[in-house]
Amino acid sequence: MGSSKIFFIIAVVAFFAIPSSLATEFVVGDEKGWSLDFDYQGWAAGKEFRVGDKLVFKYTSGVHNVLRVNGTEFQQCEAADNTVPLTTGNDVISLATPGRKWYICGVARHCAARNMKLNITVLSQVGSPSSAPTPNSPTSSAAKGNTASSFYEWILVMVSVVGMVLV
Repeated sequence: MGSSKIFFIIAVVAFFAIPSSLATEFVVGDEKGWSLDFDYQGWAAGKEFRVGDKLVFKYTSGVHNVLRVNGTEFQQCEAADNTVPLTTGNDVISLATPGRKWYICGVARHCAARNMKLNITVLSQVGSPSSAPTPNSPTSSAAKGNTASSFYEWILVMVSVVGMVLV
C-alpha cells in the first residue's frame, strides 16, 4: 500500500514538472542578436514556440529597443504612444499565452527600413489537449518537437516501470 502512494506521488510530480523542464530559451537572431538587416522571419521559420518558452533579445542598450505590438502596429512599424519599450539589451520575454506575437524595434526607422521586426505564433504547452497536431501542421521534425515528445514518452515509460516494481 505504501509503495502505491509513492508511485502516485512520483507520477504527479513528473506530470507537473515535465512541461516546465521542456521550456526553451530562444535567443532572437541567434549569434547575430537583435540587430539591423537580419531576416527574423526566416530565423523563426521552422521553430516551434510554446507557452512557457522565453525569447531573449540581445542588443547594445541605447542603440535598439524592443516593443511588443499588435498586428496592425507591426505592419505599420509604429507602436502606440503608451507602449513601454524594453531597453536593457538583454530583454527576456516569457511566452505566457498561445497566439500571435509581434515585436519591433522602435528606434528611428529600424523596423520599417532595416527589418527589425519579429512575428511568431505561440502554441500551447507540450502535452496540453490543445497542442494536438492538426491536418495542416508542419511535418518537419524541427516543427513537430520530436525531442520533447520523446522525452515525455521516456518519462512515462520510466514512471510505469517504477510503478510495476513498487506495486
